[in-house]
Amino acid sequence: MYRWEKLGIVFDPRKHGTGPWMKEYAQAPCVLEFDDFIRVYFSCRPSPDSNGQYVSYSAFTDLEKKAPFRILRVATEPILELGDTGTFDEFGTYPVSVIREGKDVIVYYGGWTRCESVPFNVAIGRAVSHDGGETFIKSGPGPVLSYDAAEPFVLSGPKIRRYEGLYHLWYIAGKRWINDNGRAEPVYRIRMASSDDGIAWKKEQRDLIDARIPDEAQASPDVFYSKGKYHMFFCYRHGTGYRGRERGYRIGYAWSPDKYNWTRDDGLAGIDVSEEGWDSEMLSYPHLYEHEGEIYMFYLGNGVGREGFGVARLEGEL
Repeated sequence: MYRWEKLGIVFDPRKHGTGPWMKEYAQAPCVLEFDDFIRVYFSCRPSPDSNGQYVSYSAFTDLEKKAPFRILRVATEPILELGDTGTFDEFGTYPVSVIREGKDVIVYYGGWTRCESVPFNVAIGRAVSHDGGETFIKSGPGPVLSYDAAEPFVLSGPKIRRYEGLYHLWYIAGKRWINDNGRAEPVYRIRMASSDDGIAWKKEQRDLIDARIPDEAQASPDVFYSKGKYHMFFCYRHGTGYRGRERGYRIGYAWSPDKYNWTRDDGLAGIDVSEEGWDSEMLSYPHLYEHEGEIYMFYLGNGVGREGFGVARLEGEL
């Protein structure tokens, strides 16, 4: 079993937010490395409107490399504008995943729209930054990866990687909606697409990770290559009643020799909820980052990041 030393909460929007658009949540952390610091992108929200509806923005905080719990800077504006009326990202950009491409930085993000019979739908958009990842220009008003006949709704949670000359995008795709006492809850599973150019994608069109509990929802498939195999840390939850400790998000683990065929072994994940505090009810949206031989995991705690994100350090190697 891998073992993670929890270093504590890093960013709490209630303490470190830079405006009313960053009042709550710091969700889905994702790292971009610079020479002197690391930039952690995340998604945040203002207060809900009079109908209790949220929008979601994406932002970043710069952290010290050797001590990734020391904040150097926080964005003062969102990195992406919300979409125009009727577009797929009119109401949110969450979550985001970034990758360098020459001098540019590319971001893939979940674009949210509201629905009538269910709360939302999501597709995956792409945008480019020419200023080092400060601001991003969308590739167009529509998504680059969207629902289709085989994946009918909720394509989200993109995690972009480049291996063996190909772009690989791990993401989640909706399976069905559950009616939980009048509340619609989505069930989704982890999938993957590949691309030569990062724009036109070939979907695998199959679930990669087997489910272990009834109506299991999986998210945030972060893939890290080490010692001849691919390691995936992800999160999963029960289909209903998951907003508390007993049925809330936990972090799972799988490994693969080739990126396509995965063996799940959650017993190796090595991290679980704390007895008390900000991550005592759930852990979710893991993201791994390596610096000078040390591997760190950024992750969300209670309320799926309502109180911010924290970091843990791996004891030993993957």
